Amino acid sequence: MLDLASPTDPGFVRLLLHSYERFVGTPLVDRENAAAWLYEDAPFGLLAHDADPDPRFVYANRTAQGCFEYGWTEFTGLRSRLSAEPDRQADRNRLLADVESNGFSTGYRGLRIAKSRRRFWIEDVTMWNLVDDAGSRVGQAAVFPRWTDAAGWAEAERTCS
Repeated sequence: MLDLASPTDPGFVRLLLHSYERFVGTPLVDRENAAAWLYEDAPFGLLAHDADPDPRFVYANRTAQGCFEYGWTEFTGLRSRLSAEPDRQADRNRLLADVESNGFSTGYRGLRIAKSRRRFWIEDVTMWNLVDDAGSRVGQAAVFPRWTDAAGWAEAERTCS
């Protein structure tokens, strides 16, 4: 189980970054104070959930919180399936299964829903398994560098804040 002491928990950030580099083959970030930067200032959404059969979010950076319209305490503990509407679960489940089998997946685009019921696309998603030092899969994480509003299915750029 993933338990974070804070959004900048150094053990979690180490797990996140090492797992990304292990599966994707490149660093997610290479900077001093990565934990604070990823949470506070990263220009991309970053999410993680645990490995439970019905996983719960354990991490969401400020960009992701803005997109989904949940604060830290609301987001962490939320079932990750609730990030997509029921008619989008099959698509989401295919992505999760692909990542579980292959370690990671890139290029995904999926429709998501915010707390206010606003719909938006997450785009160019890279998702990867979180694997601890013992080799156990303890969760999955995703980064999305782009998102677009899906209101009326007309895609206009939208900044989540």
